[in-house]
Amino acid sequence: MNYHFRQALLAMRGNLTATLATLTTMTITLLMLGSVVLMALNVGRTLTQLESQVEVAAFLADGADGPALLGQVQRFTEVKSAELVTKEQVLGEMTAAYPYTAQAAELAGNPFPATLRMRVGRVEDTRRVAAAAEKLPGVEGTEFGARYVDQASRTLQTLRVAGWALVGLLLLGTLFSILNAVQVAMYARRNEINVMRLLGARRSFIQMPHILEGLLLGLTASLLASVLLAPTYLELTRRVQELVPVLPVASDPRTLWSVLGGLLGLGLILGLAGSWLASRRYLQELE
Repeated sequence: MNYHFRQALLAMRGNLTATLATLTTMTITLLMLGSVVLMALNVGRTLTQLESQVEVAAFLADGADGPALLGQVQRFTEVKSAELVTKEQVLGEMTAAYPYTAQAAELAGNPFPATLRMRVGRVEDTRRVAAAAEKLPGVEGTEFGARYVDQASRTLQTLRVAGWALVGLLLLGTLFSILNAVQVAMYARRNEINVMRLLGARRSFIQMPHILEGLLLGLTASLLASVLLAPTYLELTRRVQELVPVLPVASDPRTLWSVLGGLLGLGLILGLAGSWLASRRYLQELE
């Protein structure tokens, strides 16, 4: 094994330009991948928060039987929870948000209707719930904010898909870079490889230094990507939480360590797969 490690290091030093190019490409790819994974985690949390805040409001006519209507909407399968808010409670909420509302109510009376507020499990269920509630006797109208959530969801989903597409292209580019680097190293040692083949060396023995070369490249690239990603992400999350405290940013150490561990494993897999495919292909061509 010591011999194979020495040969792998010699191959990397002998093809320094290809090694540095491959290492740079792998580091950028893994850095982008880690960024996209963290972005996807935060997008998922944001979407979950948005969906949990979507409500369907049903405005009741004067004299409507609020408790009976509440019982009916609670039986809707799409409704997770529902509550009846009286006219006085709505006025109190509006007064807390807009103090001048109390003065207007003293002059013109309470203009706000009693309201049924329903929370749904999925954003796409809001329209069905609103349509069903509007058909109930005593309901004058409904309102829901799903259209705004839909727009935000589509934007966030587009960003996530674009990020994964970019990472996929970078992964392919990295794999080809490893293939090229290993093939160049094997071509530079073609005479030595031919001698080993004539002496009866097994294919695995010839491949081992180049497989180790790929593993070393993958390990180094993943460590560099982790060193760059972790402090940068933590600083960004700190600033985001200062500017927008309501955003559910994933900043717990367990999540970050799991992403960094995934980067390490992916770097080793890329290095192993690329070097094994390149060395296998080169030896097959010689045969």
